[in-house]
Amino acid sequence: MLINHDKLLIGSYFTVECSIESAAFFNPSVVEDPDQSELGLDEKRVIFSFRATGEGHISSLVFRSAIIDKNNNLIIEPVGKMLAEAERIKRHIYNKKSFIKKLDEMHDFDNKISPVFVLENLGDRFTYGELKKAVEETRKTHQLSPNKELIINQMMWLALSHYEIEFSLDSAISERVIFPISDTEKNGIEDARFVKFKEENGEVIYYATYTAYDGISILPKLLATKDFYHFKGLPVHGELAQNKGMALFPRKINGKYAILCRIDGVNNYIAYSDNINIWREAKLIQRPKYPWEFVQVGNCGSPIETEEGWLVITHGVGPMREYVLGASLYELDNPEKEIGRLKTPLLAPNNEEREGYVPNVIYSCGSIIHNKNLIIPYGMSDCASTCASIILSELLNELKNSK
Repeated sequence: MLINHDKLLIGSYFTVECSIESAAFFNPSVVEDPDQSELGLDEKRVIFSFRATGEGHISSLVFRSAIIDKNNNLIIEPVGKMLAEAERIKRHIYNKKSFIKKLDEMHDFDNKISPVFVLENLGDRFTYGELKKAVEETRKTHQLSPNKELIINQMMWLALSHYEIEFSLDSAISERVIFPISDTEKNGIEDARFVKFKEENGEVIYYATYTAYDGISILPKLLATKDFYHFKGLPVHGELAQNKGMALFPRKINGKYAILCRIDGVNNYIAYSDNINIWREAKLIQRPKYPWEFVQVGNCGSPIETEEGWLVITHGVGPMREYVLGASLYELDNPEKEIGRLKTPLLAPNNEEREGYVPNVIYSCGSIIHNKNLIIPYGMSDCASTCASIILSELLNELKNSK
């Protein structure tokens, strides 16, 4: 006689069901929900994103909706019973001139060889399917050198990095799952850092920088959405597109996009660009200083604008590879200049948070201010997530007096 868990296992094989959160649910970020209707006094509806790891150690991007009340109590809205997989929209059309220009900007191949040898039979505008067919024809009719094969690989990578997905309007935010789509992320979408970005014309777009993992190498990528139903996947390239931890500022700085990054795996850098997809040069702004961050220091999400400066929640790795959270404050007009930095960790794993998938780790991908408090969601030992809060003025005063 079959017992219940045997029946469930057999049923999952026949229905091709899988558990996307069976191993871990961690590394959250939080942003204000575009919908702030039907709320009480001093309440805010927020959207949390999480890295959910399930069968095969594959990481997907999932969401939860919550309300933070006037007393900073967190009320998680009911979780849906079904999963909503997005429909992939293959409607991106590439302009030949701009496509070639972006290939040239990547600087990953010998510029003496033009990619036109693949594109010459395509029109001024083409689809991914037309490009793929042109590549197949080129491989059949040409004997390709290693440099030309590299160009073709870069072309296909660039084309695959653009995608659009759309969820049903009937789905709840907790039911929407962004699964790995392109080859560059087939083994996981990791550590999305969402930010509510305000354009100079007042338009609001939610961006998320995340790490694509193909089982061997990692690659920074970008998501964009206005409503959390329709998402665009965008490539990130340039010399800085090589490491984890890119975090976008919530607005332009002196007319340019700005990010925090950790290009050497140890220190914090800042970079500016006229194009949100292309990042060339970075400036060092922070090195490990205290024992709890001697191994490395990095950001824990996008900088938060306050009256006193840009507040950056950081992570530090110290002895025994313990991950803790710290904080730094930078000038608003010149975020390369540090105003202050905590001398001791803001948060460290307690006895209940030390044990897990990756022990001795707490980590966050983005915080939010509500009712004069800083709300910090964080993952515990890469297995579960929780939340902490601190009075913002107390933290800022400590930072201003820390030098």
